[in-house]
Amino acid sequence: MLLLSLAAVWAGAINAVVGSGTLVTFPTLVAIGVPPVSATMSNAVGLVTGGVSGTWGYRRELRGQGARAARLVPMSVLGALLGAFLLLHLPATTFETVVPVLVVLAIVLVLLQPRLQARTRRRLERRLAVSGAAAPGSLEGTGASPGPGRTGQVVLLVVTFLIGVYGGYFTAAQGILLVGAHGALLVEPIQRLNAMKNLLSLVVNVVAAAAYVVVGFDRIVWEAVLVIAVGSLLGGLLGASVGRRLPSAVLRATIVVLGVVALVALVVR
Repeated sequence: MLLLSLAAVWAGAINAVVGSGTLVTFPTLVAIGVPPVSATMSNAVGLVTGGVSGTWGYRRELRGQGARAARLVPMSVLGALLGAFLLLHLPATTFETVVPVLVVLAIVLVLLQPRLQARTRRRLERRLAVSGAAAPGSLEGTGASPGPGRTGQVVLLVVTFLIGVYGGYFTAAQGILLVGAHGALLVEPIQRLNAMKNLLSLVVNVVAAAAYVVVGFDRIVWEAVLVIAVGSLLGGLLGASVGRRLPSAVLRATIVVLGVVALVALVVR
């Protein structure tokens, strides 16, 4: 239980900053003798509190994103419901074979985020200039965060839904996917992207945990859930406190490094 509590704190902190905390707590549960299926269910339920504390810790970065959240949260809910359904009807190997590819793609997007955002910003400036709303170059250095056009909005919704499906089925590293995909579509500082990632990951995790409780209540190890819940709650607060202070370049490097670690863990397990 002591080992599990330490793993839970670390997982909560990782989830707040990057995501993929599941890759810490799940192997720990298996190592102390919890069967894999029960470990999956217990882990998902226990880590919900870490998602709550991580999202709360990033509440300042969520300010001004209410309208975007109102559009994206329902997509995450629908995606997570579909993912939970697929979990009950498809073999685990179906998604696990494509997970490494998705993580690699997310890491590449995080690395290319500054260039992608600069290109997106220039495209938005041209669109606003044509409409007379702004002059070319007027968004540079202003901190403005214009939203994407109609096509971009549709792509953002679809991508969020698909990541929700992935998260509802296989939660590990969904945060890395969210930051990578959203960073390629939105002109936002990475800390604000991270805040939205925490919120959407929490939504997906709540849906997945609820599904586990409904279909496998008797298979959940509730003692382990309690330990993980307390540990990840503290870890989420710690991770948010540290993560919010990291410069953008350091946070991006942290996401990439931990993403590579997660990728290796997924491939060799």
